[in-house]
Amino acid sequence: MEELENKGHEQGKEKSDYTDNSRQEIFSETVRAGKRTYFFDVKSTRAGEYYLTITESKRRFNNESGKFFYEKHKLFLYKEDFDKFADGFKITIDFIKSGQPPEKPEAEEVEEKAEKDPHTDLEFEDLGTETTEIAENADSTEEIKD
Repeated sequence: MEELENKGHEQGKEKSDYTDNSRQEIFSETVRAGKRTYFFDVKSTRAGEYYLTITESKRRFNNESGKFFYEKHKLFLYKEDFDKFADGFKITIDFIKSGQPPEKPEAEEVEEKAEKDPHTDLEFEDLGTETTEIAENADSTEEIKD
């Protein structure tokens, strides 16, 4: 560690330069739940966009060393995924509380709500008759070669 700190000083950088202010926690909420603790931390990207990290920390005991340690699992959730994540989370919580899966929307409603991707949503009518003519020409070319 000392090597890294010295390397920074050699290049004219102070230790404080490595604590990037754009990565500082903006907001934090801690939830203690038995042997687990959950941390909800709002952080900022270099571009100033907020994102959420959810950390689960469990206190464990190491039999070999005879000491406690903390096992951590981290989830990063970005702003563009908040709504979908929240919807899925709510559906899951509602299922756990009620024991009933959510009602599926009618097939017609699902089709209407589905987003169309112009890159993958093709209709063959859009291709026109040119494709048929090209295929016919290709067939006749193969016949000539035979």
